[in-house]
Amino acid sequence: MNKVVLVTGASRGIGKATIIEFAKNGYNVVINYANSQKAAEQLKAVVEKEYKVKALTIKADVSNENEVKQMIENIVSEFGRLDAVVNNAGIVWDRSFDEITIEEFRRTLDVNVIGAFIVAREASRYMKKGATIVNVSSTNGTKTISPECLDYNISKIGLQSLTRDLAFQFKPNIRVNAIAIGWADTDMNKDLPKDYIESENEKIWLGHFAKPEQIAEIIYFLSSEKSSYINGEILTVDGGYC
Repeated sequence: MNKVVLVTGASRGIGKATIIEFAKNGYNVVINYANSQKAAEQLKAVVEKEYKVKALTIKADVSNENEVKQMIENIVSEFGRLDAVVNNAGIVWDRSFDEITIEEFRRTLDVNVIGAFIVAREASRYMKKGATIVNVSSTNGTKTISPECLDYNISKIGLQSLTRDLAFQFKPNIRVNAIAIGWADTDMNKDLPKDYIESENEKIWLGHFAKPEQIAEIIYFLSSEKSSYINGEILTVDGGYC
């Protein structure tokens, strides 16, 4: 029987690439989305046709406890199991220090940190020994400073702390790790000025933003038996940046 993975925020970017990576490796996949139903359904059609696995799309706001509980129950009802969770859903506002509102700040923490906690807690009730959780964090705030999104920075630091706490909480049955990614070629960054991208590429030792597929391969590695003795770790994935 195929293993099952849930990827939150999975309709585009790194989430989409992660769904494809797991499908390539024989997983049945759950595509969680908040707004992009059309993109989620298109992704479902692609992976089912190309990789002959089963895909399920579920609309749920990860910060809404009731919606998450229903999502997990739907997954278990459909597949009878849940082997891997990738907490990828996240938001960023890109506001200056004086412009960010308290409501936006709270929303960032609700989605990026509390959402990951709710998903992990509810999923863990059905996950068995050998299951995995991977949290998608960022180098923001830990290795690089981005004053225009301090709420995002704080949320990603919080997600790293949550990762270690969950690894301890779920020991020895469920491994929990995180990746702290640097610049990636995603929709979130598609509108950056060309000269800014060029200046940032000069700071990256490999000379370019990561492709979503490169990030997805690392997420899959942390979910696979090849990383079976890695637990409670935060893996920096930024191509070398200074």
